[in-house]
Amino acid sequence: MDRIGVVGCGLMGSGIAEIAARAGGKVLVVEADAAAMERGLERIERSLARAVNSKKMSESEGAEVRANLSFSTDFSELADRELVVEAVAEDESVKLEVFRKIDAAVEDPHAILATNTSSIPIIKLAMATQRPQQVIGLHFFNPVPVLKLVELISSLLTSAETTARARDYATNFLGKRVITSPDRAGFVVNALLIPYLLSAIRMLESGFASPEDIDTGMVVGCAHPMGPLALTDLIGLDTTMAVAESLYEEFKEPHFAPPPLLSRMTQAGLLGRKSGQGFFAYRS
Repeated sequence: MDRIGVVGCGLMGSGIAEIAARAGGKVLVVEADAAAMERGLERIERSLARAVNSKKMSESEGAEVRANLSFSTDFSELADRELVVEAVAEDESVKLEVFRKIDAAVEDPHAILATNTSSIPIIKLAMATQRPQQVIGLHFFNPVPVLKLVELISSLLTSAETTARARDYATNFLGKRVITSPDRAGFVVNALLIPYLLSAIRMLESGFASPEDIDTGMVVGCAHPMGPLALTDLIGLDTTMAVAESLYEEFKEPHFAPPPLLSRMTQAGLLGRKSGQGFFAYRS
């Protein structure tokens, strides 16, 4: 598969588009409007510039990656894609609508329709299409060009052929390390990670410890590369909230319930690095 579509060019979508283009694929990125498209292109160009400046990529290689990318606001241009990866906001209704549009646009009868969702059951998205056997979860991790992991999630209806082709693409084409998960909210990583992040937020909310001490404790005391509150800021408080809600909806277990502080901060637009302020402040 070398004709790749990516729908959504935010933090995750831009990273997915970049690695697919780095691997030699001809990548078409579809965004909602011209402004979003421009922001996505800027993200990719900044990432490529960093790679060139750090000598991880030559200028000619960077130009080749850029030449592999094209952008559009028209879903119909996805018609010839062999693989389309949806990477829009972690909102079930938005993703369902996007999958309907992708399904209507893609003409290749063997094309794989993948989602980068971090928590929504794959079967829900698959049933929005006329080809649920070709829908699969390919969950990448941020920053996509750096982190090697991909979660591969097959629904009850995903065909063995789709699973094998998706695994081969992620492993042999993108060079990722693949782990598999059943189609349960949160999959493997977030089912473990989100309760940890929520526990840190509850600790802060109760006044038990400061943000700095919570994060220092886990970084210095447990050798984590980043503290839980800084990691929540990196992920985005809105995304963390959405994943927690999805987990709680499915399992109804208290440790998945979003703390009030997380809800209030999300409502206030204090979303972490993307907004410049979360549990910590960030300069633009």
